[in-house]
Amino acid sequence: MEIQVVRKVLDVNDAIAEENRKMFAQNGVFVFNLMSSPGSGKTTLLVETLKRLSPRLSCAVIVGDICSTIDADRLATTGVPVVQVNTDEFGGDCHLAAHVIRSAVAALDLSAIELLIVENVGNLVCPAEFDMGEDRRGVVLSVTEGEDKPVKYPLMFRVCDMAILSKIDLLPHLDFSADLALKNIRSVNPKIPVFPLSTKTGEGFDAWMEWLEKEINAKKQRT
Repeated sequence: MEIQVVRKVLDVNDAIAEENRKMFAQNGVFVFNLMSSPGSGKTTLLVETLKRLSPRLSCAVIVGDICSTIDADRLATTGVPVVQVNTDEFGGDCHLAAHVIRSAVAALDLSAIELLIVENVGNLVCPAEFDMGEDRRGVVLSVTEGEDKPVKYPLMFRVCDMAILSKIDLLPHLDFSADLALKNIRSVNPKIPVFPLSTKTGEGFDAWMEWLEKEINAKKQRT
């Protein structure tokens, strides 16, 4: 019975996700879902990403957290529209789902947006299971988390289209093998592009930006 209930929930979510996907396509919006565990550095990554992109691309962000507006406030300093979703209103869910995204975009003018970034709730499990109608998914793994996360949480790395290995400026100070982390990521997703980078120093940032802009432009050409 429990499995049937879970399947029903996911089926309903997938149906709404498809409606979202059509809505985004009709408005020419590229949607990127960024996931990670808490503390990976994804908010700082997005702040720096938006600083570089927003002068030439119209962007917006939906931020998911169980409580608080801390991340949304930081992202708002970039000047882009930010919509906060606190999941404690929905029972403290550890992920964003398609119906939540559908409600959140009501606060945005989609016709004026080229890139919508969803900063998902910090969690390496649940967010991987819920399609929201996005175009691409990414996961951030920081060097402070350990090399074993991809094999402990394989679904997250399997469903993502790209991965970022963040905080590489800390490598000289940690007992962390970047080679082993990359090996573990590719053991569950052999073709996934991985971008080691440091938001603090800017090392590796250009490759990540190039990938994102290439994906955005590819969708524009398709539509």
